[in-house]
Order: sequence, then structure tokens, then C-alpha cells
Amino acid sequence: MQYTTLGRTGIEVSRLCFGTMSFGGDADEATSLAMFNRCREAGINFFDCANIYSKGAAEEILGRCMAGVRDQLVITSKVCIAMGPGGNDRGLSRRHIMLQVEDSLRRLKTDRLDLYFCHHVDPRADVEQTLRAMDDLVRQGKILYPGVSNWAAWQTALALGQADRLSLSRFEALQPMYNLAKRIAEVEILPLARAERLGVIPYSPLGGGLLSGKYSRARRDEKGRLATNKMYLARYGEDANFELAERLTDYAARVGVAPATLAVAWVKANPAVTAPIIGARNLEQLEASLAAGDYEMSEPQWREIAALTPPVPVATDRTEERSN
Repeated sequence: MQYTTLGRTGIEVSRLCFGTMSFGGDADEATSLAMFNRCREAGINFFDCANIYSKGAAEEILGRCMAGVRDQLVITSKVCIAMGPGGNDRGLSRRHIMLQVEDSLRRLKTDRLDLYFCHHVDPRADVEQTLRAMDDLVRQGKILYPGVSNWAAWQTALALGQADRLSLSRFEALQPMYNLAKRIAEVEILPLARAERLGVIPYSPLGGGLLSGKYSRARRDEKGRLATNKMYLARYGEDANFELAERLTDYAARVGVAPATLAVAWVKANPAVTAPIIGARNLEQLEASLAAGDYEMSEPQWREIAALTPPVPVATDRTEERSN
């Protein structure tokens, strides 16, 4: 397993982060523990979670998995998505953040979170209020660093500016969607991260299984998330994405590497990326992604694989200035 430093924090993390979204849902507790142990055996010390995953069950299972080894691990969780039916059971208000961090700490059986992500933007909450709540949690030692997930670059940049102006703890890590089928992060999010020395842990490097080798224009996995989950179908269901999956599978066959390994390694090889978040429902699914931890992808190969997709637009729309 390769290791790197998370942004400017000084924390050493594995080049793969394991996402626990399946814990307590697609993966029962025994399977979750087996995957956790396999990740630890492979050298992963970085685990991503969220309060919303299986309505708290994922945090509870992860808490039991990491008993006795907590101090060896870098653990994240998130806040924003509704945890109940009431209007105050969601968002990034000071009230909701303060209540939810206590619940996450209790479920995880830990005294602090290494990273605490704002899971989405909350248009109802003033960003300064959110920043002050996060800063208070840092001062209390309940979180070490705040971060954002699913925020646009301009929203993140504004928050960084406010944190600097107000002398508050700034966001130190980003969690965007990023894979071969979804490359918009390359336009502004990843350049912002490099300029501000932010850690980047992208989710969905396999595109919900699209890039795992199970899909082509003529082939579908009827039990996979693209068939059973409306969100993933809406996100990746266009014909062009299945054509991309087929091109990647053909390329993988030519170079003798599993498509999933290449897809994760391609995300990992972007110089702005700290660690892609890999996930699985069982040990069999996990292995191909784990193999990306030691896969050295050269820049020429990264460009070869990138060329399987349409060119990414440039931020200014001056496509004649696109660098090669």
C-alpha cells in the first residue's frame, strides 16, 4: 500500500480510503468486519463514514470493527442529510451539527473524528454559522479537521475566504464525485484543491459499478446498483456511459489488468487526489479495487485512459487554450 500526506494536515494516510456506506445495508456485520480486516491487512488506515449510512448503523458497525485499533486509523464522518422527519433533523445549522456530532461519536465509540465533512450545501444555513460551529468542535477536540463533500468550487472558495477573514478553522479536505464518467471535478474543484493544498478523497471511482467490467452496451448486471438503484441509474444510465465502460473493459483486456483496478488507479493517479474512496458489498468485489493501492499508473497511461472519454471543458470555455 502506498501512503501520502493529507493536504497540509501532516497526517499520513493510505492512498486508498475505504468507504463504509455498505455497512449495515448491502453488507451485514460479519461481511463488514471481514472487509474491514481485509483492508487493514492490505495496509489501509483511512476509513470514511457518514451519519446517514444505514441511518447510523454503519457508524455503529465501524465503531465495533475499530475497537482496539482506533488510534492507528484516520476516521471520517459527515453531517447534513436528514436523519429524521423534522425540519431541524437536517442541514448545517449550528444546532444540527452540534447534536449530530455527539451521535456520531457515540455510535463510533470514539472521542474525536479526524475529518468531519459537510455532506452537502445547506442553502438555509449561513456559511459563517457553519464555520463557527465547526471551529468550536475543533477547539473542543471533537473533530480535528472540517471538510466538504459535494460542494462546488466557488462555494468552497467563498468558505475558505470567510474562514481566513474570521480566523476560523478552514476546510482542509474535499470529497467530490470523480471517475472516468464524471470528470467535472477536473475543471475547478481539483485545481482549487492543489492551489489551497486541500486533501481530496473522491467517491465513486467505479461509477456505481459502471467501470467494474460488468457492463457494456449489450451487457447489464441485473443485480447491480445501476439496475436496482434509481439514483445510480439517473447518474450513469446514459448510453454513452455504457459505451465508455465497454471501451475501458477492452483496454483492460489488452493490458491484462482488471477494469476496476484501472478505474481506481486512474483516479488515484491524478496529482490533486489524496486517496480515492473504494467500497464493496463483499470480499470478492473488494479485491480488484484494493489492487489499485500499489498500482503505479504512468502519466502516459493516465492520458490513454482519459482519452476513452470526451475532452473535459476548460473553466473559461476557451477550448483553444486546452493544454495537451
